[in-house]
Amino acid sequence: MILRFDERLSDSPFIERIWRSYSERAGAFSSIAASHWEMVVTRRQGETFLTVRGPETRATLLDCAADGEWLGIRFTLGTVMPHLPASGLVDSAVNLPEATSTSFWLHGAAWEFPTYENADTFVARLVREGVLVREPVVEAALQGELTDLSLRTAQRHVLRATGLTHSGIRQIERARFATLLLRQGVSILEVVHAAGYFDQAHLTRALRYYVGPTPAQIMDERRSGQLSYLYKTQPLP
Repeated sequence: MILRFDERLSDSPFIERIWRSYSERAGAFSSIAASHWEMVVTRRQGETFLTVRGPETRATLLDCAADGEWLGIRFTLGTVMPHLPASGLVDSAVNLPEATSTSFWLHGAAWEFPTYENADTFVARLVREGVLVREPVVEAALQGELTDLSLRTAQRHVLRATGLTHSGIRQIERARFATLLLRQGVSILEVVHAAGYFDQAHLTRALRYYVGPTPAQIMDERRSGQLSYLYKTQPLP
């Protein structure tokens, strides 16, 4: 095991979940596709910095340094930072400039690095200052609950807020859901049915693209290797 993860949920409608991890040793891991954008605080070799990471549309193989610590705030779909939108950070990230050894610059002000314990308070301050806003229409569109907007208009809202299409988000979340089932020991054929894939070949292609390993490799953690943060999720409608 290269990375160890811990997580917690939040009462904030802006936060999908809060996670933290540390590396036990150096090595490579598969960074799984993700539809949510997030803020990540990295502490490594005496250095601390905050990164805003956009959605990831496919799996990538990354190197992990030893003795690193990370705190992640993953935001709900529909949460937007207007001056640095996720739509401009798809498959990319930006490190925010350091203000002091304990703070960073964001939107013209210095902010202290959040911790696992005070991340909710940190996000609440961002909301009060107008750095973060919500677009509830996005969540409704993704859940198929919109009745007063055309399909094209709803899709436009989703793309503008998330940087991804509704279909793209659905495929990413379905692949993550299938991976979770496989890690729980559910058979490949049962996962094909539960996650809504056409057949085993369809599942294999999707997981190779969005997760990295094949279904059989995912079931055997010794063969699949380390995966990035994998949390309980459900496929979108």
